[in-house]
Amino acid sequence: MESARLATPDDVPALARLAAEAVAEQRDARGGRLFAARETRPLPADESLAEAVADPDQLVLVGLIDDVPVGYAVVRTEALRDGSVLGIISDLFVEPRAREVGVGEELIERALAWCRERGCAGVDGLALPGNRETKNFFESFGFTARAIVVHRPFEPSGP
Repeated sequence: MESARLATPDDVPALARLAAEAVAEQRDARGGRLFAARETRPLPADESLAEAVADPDQLVLVGLIDDVPVGYAVVRTEALRDGSVLGIISDLFVEPRAREVGVGEELIERALAWCRERGCAGVDGLALPGNRETKNFFESFGFTARAIVVHRPFEPSGP
């Protein structure tokens, strides 16, 4: 049965493995190389995930099927200049073999509830361009695009 629960320090090795899978899956997608270098959790992720689990201002969840970790989510809040608070889903990943059975839904529902409890005005998450599956998943929970980041790469200069 699929479920989600608060992560504990004992979950950090499994979460770090999942974080590495998440980065690897996105790296070759359009925008993925820069995404991996800038927006994702630094790898290896053990230390940063252990800090997140210990931080009362972050929510770290582990997604399970029959008590086996197959996904995770990390959420934090950010105070905005106008005094409001924004929820930030920095990590959300479910192993491909465990998708479309409800694990991701469990994770995002708990993340959204946590943000509501903290009075967030809204919640942001990231989806790479062309990643229709992720975009559709977020949209099914009421997310819409609020900004588009444009980028111009420079060709590397060779020796």
